[in-house]
Amino acid sequence: MCFLVIFLLNGIISFGQTIQNNNYGTTGYIKNDGTIQDRNYRTVGYIKENGTIQNSNYSTIGYIKNDGTIQNNNYSTVGYVKENGTVQNNNYSTLGYIKDDGTVQNNNYSTIGYAKGVKKEWVAVVFFFFKFEN
Repeated sequence: MCFLVIFLLNGIISFGQTIQNNNYGTTGYIKNDGTIQDRNYRTVGYIKENGTIQNSNYSTIGYIKNDGTIQNNNYSTVGYVKENGTVQNNNYSTLGYIKDDGTVQNNNYSTIGYAKGVKKEWVAVVFFFFKFEN
């Protein structure tokens, strides 16, 4: 019994979290190791522990700084993720909000998706700053 529980928990942990659209349809996954997958489990990108953002070919496309600053591959700031979940572009205009429960909203507070249990900076990268396609 103990082995079964550990096996099931390991499967849940390795799968990571589901990214959903506003109708709760699955659009992808973010695994706990930062691997970003589309809804068919194809890897489309990576977010490394050091904040480096890579596409599926391991080319660096951006960076997440410790203060929530999001940069492109040339280290130019493309936006910010505030501690309260507010997402802003490089001119400090609000793009949207990431709520503590994983709800993702646009700047008009309309829900555009869900990413429960995912770091806010990672959610912002996926929803607002970079397009991950395979």
